[in-house]
Amino acid sequence: MEVGAQIKKYRGHMGISQEELAEKVYVSRQTVSNWETGKNYPDIHSLLLLSSLFHISLDQLIKGDIEIMRKEIKETEIKKLNRYGGIYAALLILSVVSLVPLVEWIHGYAFIPWGALFAGTLYWALKVEKLKKENGISTYKEIVAFMEGKRLDEMEAQQELGKRPYQQVLFLLGSAALGFLAYYLMAAFR
Repeated sequence: MEVGAQIKKYRGHMGISQEELAEKVYVSRQTVSNWETGKNYPDIHSLLLLSSLFHISLDQLIKGDIEIMRKEIKETEIKKLNRYGGIYAALLILSVVSLVPLVEWIHGYAFIPWGALFAGTLYWALKVEKLKKENGISTYKEIVAFMEGKRLDEMEAQQELGKRPYQQVLFLLGSAALGFLAYYLMAAFR
């Protein structure tokens, strides 16, 4: 992180030791050392005290760190979307494939384990949707851009925004088709 280098630089400009700086911001000398070596990051209270002590803005003090933090947050969100999406996809496939065999094996009681599996699938679907909503992505093109760490330009974003209502209708029709197919397969195996 850049803030450690900034603290060291401004401390040097003031001509004070780590111990003197520690006394002025109410931390230990070891804490100042850890900040300067990048082992840990000052809390918001310490950042405010440092910017006041150095007579610089908070922006100047944490220059460069904001972009690094944004990148780390973006990477974390991408990993989370991949993980949630993978779990959801596996459960969805399992719930679709398992219905007919369960009905054949345990007949009327099949809906108990299948219902639990379906509830788990819905839970992960909602987690994926919440993550997508938090990051403002909905269409396939937006998801691909997000996964690549890019943003759509303004024209593309407006085009994708226009596609969203149609996608909801297609999702509804696809869900109905899958339900009909599952019902047909259950009837065929009885």
